[in-house]
Amino acid sequence: MNTSDTTPSGPSRRPGPTAGSSAPRGRAVVVGGGLAGMLAAAALGGYCDEITVIERDTLPAGAEPRKGLPQARHGHMLWCGGAEAMERLVPGVLESWLAFGARRIPLTSGMIGLSPQGWYRRWPDSHYLISCGRDLLDWVVRERVTAHPSVSVLERTKALSLTGTANRVTGVRVRGEDGVERVVDADLVVDAAGRGSHAQRWLTELGVPAAKEEVVDAGTVYASRLYRSPAGQAPFPVVSVQADVHAPPGRTAVLLPIENSQWLITLSGTRGGRPTGDDESFVAFAAASRHPVVAELIAGAEPLSEVSVYANTANRRRYFERVGSWPEGFAAIGDAVAVSNPVYGHGMSVAALSALALRRVVDERGFSTTRGLARRIQRAMARPVAMAWTLSAGQDAFYPGATTRPPGAAERLLSRYVDRLMLTATGNYTVATALTEVMTLSGPAGGLVRPRVLLAALAGPGRPQLTAPPLTDRELALAQSPQKTP
Repeated sequence: MNTSDTTPSGPSRRPGPTAGSSAPRGRAVVVGGGLAGMLAAAALGGYCDEITVIERDTLPAGAEPRKGLPQARHGHMLWCGGAEAMERLVPGVLESWLAFGARRIPLTSGMIGLSPQGWYRRWPDSHYLISCGRDLLDWVVRERVTAHPSVSVLERTKALSLTGTANRVTGVRVRGEDGVERVVDADLVVDAAGRGSHAQRWLTELGVPAAKEEVVDAGTVYASRLYRSPAGQAPFPVVSVQADVHAPPGRTAVLLPIENSQWLITLSGTRGGRPTGDDESFVAFAAASRHPVVAELIAGAEPLSEVSVYANTANRRRYFERVGSWPEGFAAIGDAVAVSNPVYGHGMSVAALSALALRRVVDERGFSTTRGLARRIQRAMARPVAMAWTLSAGQDAFYPGATTRPPGAAERLLSRYVDRLMLTATGNYTVATALTEVMTLSGPAGGLVRPRVLLAALAGPGRPQLTAPPLTDRELALAQSPQKTP
């Protein structure tokens, strides 16, 4: 399907202030036209007369690569917690993704997963994920958000600095492609510029105290390649061979069925066991992960691309919510606040949940005249950030050289409990579902310490461990096929 010739139907519908409310409406500027920026614009759509998105690149007209998103070539899993947040922000996106070929993968019947503690069973479904290329996912959201009459995009425009004072941000200084600098005024500026955000520097230039910053870098490198799916358009499970942080190097191998009868294969490895961009060694690296099932599935399959490599994967968090004198009129969202190792698949979902938190605060407090609004927004967005940070940085900290401070007693105790939960989940539906609830960001981490989960973890799996990936006969036939190319 040539999606560049088609657009998702129907403008997005977003609720505004409560009917009859006299809440003031104002102007917002969003720095960054990626997924987080578009979701922030969607969150503010019912509350602002003007929303200007500032984007340094040219945004594609279809589901095509974007210069500022090199990681798009690699696997992206949108967990149901994030997908449902996006649907609330931009109604109709789920239907559009599926119409353009995205896969809705039921969990856990639609996943073959090897945890550090063993193979998961394919339990009755409780959750799901959306699997498609990142270009398609972003494009559908972008088309629906920019259809809103209050949203405009300044493309090929670079954000240079914030205007205002340490007490209040009043706009953004930008430079257009003509080289001319000007100021775009705003009642609220939202920085959604991603990993390349300059928010920390911009704020300190205004006199705002620097936020604490934490980095946990496992040294992960990704390598991905597209293949023609031997299953064609027929359903096929996600296959995920996870790493064991206690047995480095942490190699992973993931197979994602995506649109256009393709498989997107993403491999990763930490220091001492990283993949390369060499086409010839791609399958061999997959075979060297903790189980060769992904290598077996793609052996003989037709490659549709060269290998792409990506290495900017460190977990990085800026604790903006803890800054004592946070300015009015400014908030940061998505990767501008925190970046997680992509192996955990939480970046897009955190951006969506953060945007939903942004909308909730504005809906409850009003937009431009509420004192302390920006601080409330930043603190509300910190909650989904903190949950994902615990799941990613909390695990990656155990890799050698990942952090200057080794995990303390509390982190080691938590890690042992998570290990026990993963072991129990290989043979206990209650614990497997609780883990899935947290991993998909569909519920709070506190669900893992509910009495029935604690008791189940204490009792253990209850069923014998699986000794091989739980493939069906049809799936196994594909894995063992001597020749898959047409």
